[in-house]
Amino acid sequence: MAGGWARDGAVSEQIEASIKDELDRMRSRSVPTGASLTHCAECEEEIPEARRAAIPGVKLCIDCQQERDGRGVTRGGINRRGSKDSQLK
Repeated sequence: MAGGWARDGAVSEQIEASIKDELDRMRSRSVPTGASLTHCAECEEEIPEARRAAIPGVKLCIDCQQERDGRGVTRGGINRRGSKDSQLK
């Protein structure tokens, strides 16, 4: 693929760098930081010492965390614009 003044493979390198940056950003967001709470922020149950040691900065007990992880954003599966993409299923 012609890249103008760019060297061969520069586009692929940029795509890979963008993917790596996004993955690093997502991983850093999902790791709790700071001091762990001794009691759950939602239900006030005590958080076991093993969980606090395993996950620094934990704020929720296992049950509340599983409930929160189970919640997903529900989106409609209908493309209302009627584009060609929706007709290729």
